[in-house]
Amino acid sequence: MTYGKGDSMERVLLMAVHHQNQTLERFQSSLDELEALTETAGGEVAGIVTQKRERLHPGTYFGSGKLEELAELVEQEEPLLVISNDELSPGQLKNISNRVGVRVIDRSQLILDIFATRAHTREGKLQVELAQMQYLLPRLYGQGTEMSRLGAGIGTRGPGETKLETDRRHIRRRIDEIKHQLKAVVSHRSRYRERRKANQAFQVALVGYTNAGKSTIFNRVTGNDSLEQDQLFATLDPMTRRMRLPSGFQALLTDTVGFIQDLPTALIAAFRSTLEEVTEADFIIHMVNSAHPDHEQQQNTVLKLLKELGADKLPILTVYNKADLLTEDFIASAHPYVQISAFKEEDRRLVMEKVQEMIQEASEFYDTIVPATGGRLLDKLAQETILTKREYNEEMDAYEVNGYVLPNNPLFHQLKGKNEA
Repeated sequence: MTYGKGDSMERVLLMAVHHQNQTLERFQSSLDELEALTETAGGEVAGIVTQKRERLHPGTYFGSGKLEELAELVEQEEPLLVISNDELSPGQLKNISNRVGVRVIDRSQLILDIFATRAHTREGKLQVELAQMQYLLPRLYGQGTEMSRLGAGIGTRGPGETKLETDRRHIRRRIDEIKHQLKAVVSHRSRYRERRKANQAFQVALVGYTNAGKSTIFNRVTGNDSLEQDQLFATLDPMTRRMRLPSGFQALLTDTVGFIQDLPTALIAAFRSTLEEVTEADFIIHMVNSAHPDHEQQQNTVLKLLKELGADKLPILTVYNKADLLTEDFIASAHPYVQISAFKEEDRRLVMEKVQEMIQEASEFYDTIVPATGGRLLDKLAQETILTKREYNEEMDAYEVNGYVLPNNPLFHQLKGKNEA
């Protein structure tokens, strides 16, 4: 579901602690992101209360004076909900809600709520529901107002417009059911990945912080028509399509879910099988919104998660997107890289050329003769290697072919044997 200005917006207050080890710029960036997440979920921010603290108050998040200020603002603005910028314990949720008199959720629950509205495939819906229930179970009594008596709203939505289950016994039973169903779905995904591997398809994973422009580049280079919007988490379910590099080399490109700072642990665990699409790749394209004031932090968030997934050793091309929105000189912090605007055809070609260049650097040169009757092999060489020469020799009635082949491609040994012969 996408919320626009014409829809009924839920009035919300935000609360945030400015941690002492946080720069003002970093704190403001996290607040801006929380506000964007709230709007994505259908909320209208009526006010923000902040406090600078060395550490979070273990019982109430804020100190007593600042909590009183929040309670007064709730009375004045009459919001339906208060959202915290940090993850809250069940005790903190309950204490804050009891004091301010409205429902309270935290950033993690907000993200889970957005994911619930974005999931379209059966696997995506099951993964989100599992993450929501695992996160909610210990916090049910901390939500203050009894959730079962609430209508629809931010933090109460399950996948597919359903309402979240709030009975503990039902939740525990449903968690077991989902885990059982996911096993079958994950097994199917694994078999699909194995088939791709068996077909020797070169696999490229497209990763990036949410709203970095992944879907734009994915759609343009694969000719796909999936959702392409300037919003957080526009893509949730991974999608794989074929792409063609300038030489004719073919690869499978997978558009993955957008990453975000402090992604809920339950969500990472639930989406493990989806995120494993990245670990199964041969190459990673990392999209970065270079026009974002905190792009370096966003870039590091993605790199940290790639490391946690064990995908940080794969070849990575960093693509600094939205260059057309930059107002000052840009200094790249990652190499190799290209700087582009994903809407420009010449820039997209630049990305494909750089990917091809990096694949070529990891490949070995071959020089071979293919008989005129070897059309099938010629096609295979065009699709699975980077072809640099293909000329017909009339005297030999054969093609003189050379190019670059990856060492892990089955063609490598065939071509190497011909070279040595």
